[in-house]
Amino acid sequence: MTSLSFLGAARTVTGSKHLFESGGHRVLIDCGLHQERELQDRNWAPFPIEPKLLDAVVLTHGHLDHCGLLPRLVKQGFRGRVHCTTATAGIAPLVMADSGRLQEEDARFKEKRHAAAGRRMEHGYKPLYTHEDALETARHIDGHAWHVAVPVAPGITAAFHPAGHILGSALVRLQAADGHAVLFSGDLGTGGNPLIEGPATNCGAPNLVVESTYGDREHEATEVSDQLAGVLSATWRRGGNVVVPCFAIERAQEILFRLRQLHDSGRLDGWRVFLDSPMAIGVLQVFRDNPESCLPAVRQLIKDGRSPFDLPGLSLTAGREDSKAINEHRRGAIILAGAGMCNGGRIKHHLEHNLERTESTVLFVGYQASGTLGRQILETRGKSGQEVRLFGRFRQVRCAVEQVRGFSGHADKSQILAWAGALSPQPKRAFVVHGGENVTQGFAAELATRFGWQTVAPTYQQTIEL
Repeated sequence: MTSLSFLGAARTVTGSKHLFESGGHRVLIDCGLHQERELQDRNWAPFPIEPKLLDAVVLTHGHLDHCGLLPRLVKQGFRGRVHCTTATAGIAPLVMADSGRLQEEDARFKEKRHAAAGRRMEHGYKPLYTHEDALETARHIDGHAWHVAVPVAPGITAAFHPAGHILGSALVRLQAADGHAVLFSGDLGTGGNPLIEGPATNCGAPNLVVESTYGDREHEATEVSDQLAGVLSATWRRGGNVVVPCFAIERAQEILFRLRQLHDSGRLDGWRVFLDSPMAIGVLQVFRDNPESCLPAVRQLIKDGRSPFDLPGLSLTAGREDSKAINEHRRGAIILAGAGMCNGGRIKHHLEHNLERTESTVLFVGYQASGTLGRQILETRGKSGQEVRLFGRFRQVRCAVEQVRGFSGHADKSQILAWAGALSPQPKRAFVVHGGENVTQGFAAELATRFGWQTVAPTYQQTIEL
């Protein structure tokens, strides 16, 4: 029997985990953290399959909701190899190490804060995994070239094709010896990224596992640089800072690229730019190491020894003291810091210094999942007197809250449909994941109507025989 089991991102956006079983062998596609607050207990639960029974893990890309639970899998007994693209092999260790370090810091901070309040956490104060656990996990990772079928388990191969979402992100085509094949979209890009290639279409399979994060909406038709310039101009007039909760991979680099364009056109005069993310700084090097994953023009820049991210007035603040010093700048600072959904990391400290300042702006440039602090702040937009909980107390959101949607790394409804319709060969069945309850079911119905495919929006831990 060959089957698929949906162990995460089933009628939810994050926590990607899909189990492919064929001929008695088991391959897990992605092993991501659940980031929705109401689902985070799933990160602590035992894995639905004994980790030591897995032959391999295959990663679509290096975002936390796709690779962030790998250290726990290894800690609980997984001893196989983790397969991905060469760029993802550079990015995923950075993501996991950063996550482990933040979890250790958060555990210590919460223990101290809760002790003062006479409270206790359900899971105690041990992190889900540590920085050392993440370093150990990195030793399991093998990077592979594009478009080459590599054996990942007896009778099962995986091939990686560009997905256009972040550097190294891949559509993964699994092929079993019994003839069953599945294409996993991972997270699908828009095709308009200025740094990397768009999604491939020449790698179709009879079965498609497709994301639907934006499967119920269209991105605004907007000129990103003009929108960004408008936010900067308004904040400059008020005399504040622009705080950007930023995904360290791709989004931070694309914003730097766009800011460089604004600078070159004379629209960034006077601003200081701070990239306050050790992980994002590390990803700059991964770009330099993997020009084959970039668009030709960017590839040539890198090969010529030039950086597409060079920007006068840019400060890379890897150290904690340098990070703290940023908040001495009360105006004219563009602060790019993680995490992108404000659920951890240095961004929370910059929010602490700017949320209650009418002069400043919090600018969202990426998706904010339900239940995250970022989503809560975004939902205060246009409302006065709204509060959010930050570092254990409620704070009024007095700053401007803006959103530039053109930075989205996820394809919207029309873009996913156009990509799906261009796949060759065409799928016969589609399994819709990475979306809310209504979104996944609605998009499954759309695919069935438009293409005549059999479609399913699988539920959590559902197993389907192929």
